[in-house]
Amino acid sequence: MDCISPKEAALKVKRWPKDAIAAGRRHSVGLKSDGTVTAVGDNKCGQCDVSGWYDMVAIAAGNVHIATNTGNAHTIGLKSDGTVAAVGWNKHDQCNVNDWRDIVAVAAGWRHTIGLKSNGTPVAAGLNHEGECNVTSWQNIVAVAAGDWHTIGLKLDGTVTAVGNNRHGQCNVSGWRDIIAISAGYLHTAGLKSDGTVTAVGSNRHGQCDVSDWCGIVAIAVGSSHTIGLKSDGTVVAVGWNEYGQCNVSDWRDMVAIAAGAAHTVGLKSDGTVAAVGDNKYGQCDISGWHGIQLRGN
Repeated sequence: MDCISPKEAALKVKRWPKDAIAAGRRHSVGLKSDGTVTAVGDNKCGQCDVSGWYDMVAIAAGNVHIATNTGNAHTIGLKSDGTVAAVGWNKHDQCNVNDWRDIVAVAAGWRHTIGLKSNGTPVAAGLNHEGECNVTSWQNIVAVAAGDWHTIGLKLDGTVTAVGNNRHGQCNVSGWRDIIAISAGYLHTAGLKSDGTVTAVGSNRHGQCDVSDWCGIVAIAVGSSHTIGLKSDGTVVAVGWNEYGQCNVSDWRDMVAIAAGAAHTVGLKSDGTVAAVGDNKYGQCDISGWHGIQLRGN
């Protein structure tokens, strides 16, 4: 197997671009190297109205639930000055982030938004029916991920904490160790370990948690019911629900970043272009004209 040392895996995760591409329920978002943002797909809630954004350093797209009544979504952008912008569906105040300051990372769930402050504490906005926004007591957090109804936090010591809906065990992460990256989907959660292997908990109805044999992984992305892994050699692996071909990534090469939407998958190539597979009913995979997507690691 194409495995790498824990040290090499950790270095690659830090070096490769993160938050340069994002995939939602029916839209895709790209952060360009000049700090502007582009988006394609369903825009009925204005989630693609990002043409006026500038000076952005990270993006996130909400909504990973595939049900037909969950097309509404929102998009989050993190600016270089630590403030946050938001467009799209705001029924639950998930876009009320204009007063956030000193933010270094963002994550977007179905109806909630999470921001990570430079002091390692998170802030949250949006619906809290399942306790998914109960993160204000967290400390020493270095990364956050938002699923449909749950939120995951990666701590400085490589352990993981979670709040929100746990009906399928998607929050059963208290025993995880040596984690360097996290991703949360509809009903499952994945964690990338420092040795390049991956662990997952939650619903496995479609085999989306069958990642125990993966190795040499440097990035992960979780969709509604599928899981994507980026390998150190630039190839991509996938497991889970594949009704729309969202897992048909075995021929991808030279990739440096990945994102998983509800039923589509997006990959960023080393030349700044983007590939996409899966559901394209709303044009969320029409990214062939994209170029100049940010390649800088953060």
